[in-house]
Amino acid sequence: MRVHGPLLMIHNNQEFFITPEGKLSRNMRDAFQVGRKDLKETLEYISDYSLYAFEEEIRQGFITIQGGHRIGLAGKTVMDRDGIRSMKYISFLNVRLSHQICGCGNPVLPYLYKNGEILHTLIISPPRCGKTTLLRDIIRQISDGTGLAPGMTVGVVDERSEIGACYQGIPQNDLGIRTDILDCCPKALGMMMLIRTMSPQVIAVDEIGSREDLDAIEYVINCGCRLIATVHGSSVEDVRSKPVLGRLLQEQIFGRYVVLKGGGRPGNVEQIYDLQGKGLMHPAGRKEL
Repeated sequence: MRVHGPLLMIHNNQEFFITPEGKLSRNMRDAFQVGRKDLKETLEYISDYSLYAFEEEIRQGFITIQGGHRIGLAGKTVMDRDGIRSMKYISFLNVRLSHQICGCGNPVLPYLYKNGEILHTLIISPPRCGKTTLLRDIIRQISDGTGLAPGMTVGVVDERSEIGACYQGIPQNDLGIRTDILDCCPKALGMMMLIRTMSPQVIAVDEIGSREDLDAIEYVINCGCRLIATVHGSSVEDVRSKPVLGRLLQEQIFGRYVVLKGGGRPGNVEQIYDLQGKGLMHPAGRKEL
C-alpha cells in the first residue's frame, strides 16, 4: 500500500492490481487507489488501535502481528544521537503473510548432516524466496528428529517474531518438541543468552549481518553449539563480498551453504555447497557420489 498509489499484491512472484471490488487485475487502471485515510485505518486495524504499543518495532521499520505476519513501514524517520528514534507520516505499507510448509526442508536436510552431526549451515537467499519458511521447517525436523539423526535441543532467536510467530509467548508455528524460543530479542544478545540458560545443541537465527552478530556467532561456535542462519544474498560470492559476513566465509566457519533462487515453491534450492565451495547437488537434486 502506497498513499496515492494503486493497491498491489504479489503472489508467486507475479504482480496483480486489486480492484475496488476486491478482484485481481493485470491492468493498473482497474486498481483501487490508496488514500491516506485508507492507510491510516489499516495501521489502526493491524495494531488493534494501539499503535503506541508497537513503538519499538516501528523504530525498526516493521510491525509483527499474531500469526507471524510482518508489516513493513516507510515514512519520515525521527532521528536522535542513537539513530532512528521513531517514524511518523507513515505512507507506505508492505504486508508479508507468513506461512509454514511442513516438509519443504526434506530435499535439503540430508546435506546438512555429516556422520550424524549437524553442520554449521548458512542459507543464502534473495528477498521473497522462502528462506524463513525453509529455516522454520529445518528447525522443526532437527528438533523432532528424523531418520538421519535423533532429535536435538534447538534454541531460536526470533527477533521479528517471524519464525515461531509467538503470541503471548507461545509459538503459533510448529518448531518441534525440543525447541526453545527467545521472542523479540536482538539476535546477538539472544544467542549468548540461550547458550547460558537453555543449553541448546543448535542455535537458529534469521537474517544475520551486523558486527554484533559476528561476535555472537563466534561465541556460539566456540561453545560447541551448531549454528543454522540465513542471510540476504544472491550467491556465496555475493555474501563473501560483504564486509562483515565475508570474514565468516574466509574463516570457513560454515560446512554447508544453501543457495536459494526465485520461482517455484518456497525454499527452491539452486545449489548446496560444502566447505570448499564444491556443489553437492546435480540438476535433478541428487547427492553426488
